[in-house]
Amino acid sequence: MTEIAFHVNTPDKVGYACRLLRKAWGAGSKVAVTGDPAVLRDLDVTLWTFSALDFIPHCYDAPEPLRARTPIVLVDTPREAPHLEVLLNLGPGVPDGFERFERLIEVVSSEQDDLQQGRRRWKHYASRGYAMTRHDRAQARG
Repeated sequence: MTEIAFHVNTPDKVGYACRLLRKAWGAGSKVAVTGDPAVLRDLDVTLWTFSALDFIPHCYDAPEPLRARTPIVLVDTPREAPHLEVLLNLGPGVPDGFERFERLIEVVSSEQDDLQQGRRRWKHYASRGYAMTRHDRAQARG
């Protein structure tokens, strides 16, 4: 069964995702990132520029052969992911096909609307028997 972790109260979803992806890349994990296309485009640009010392190999809107060789892929839908290790969700809804992945990481900002959508996703997973962990960034900062 898919392991699910919620990272809530993140002040900057895209910046936080960059740090998670840097950590995953360093650990040798393969990650598919899903979300709204505008967020994925922003993440794509930010991954190229957020750190002068780190290169995080990733692709977005790339042909299948390149996606298959790239450890971090940004995909409009998880069904496009070439590997099924980790799914990072930056979108508002439950990602279609998340249960195929070993792990799902949900990133939820501190914005009220995003928190509400995160609560709905939490309830969805809980109602289906998934065990979840919660990492509250507000508590980590406080």
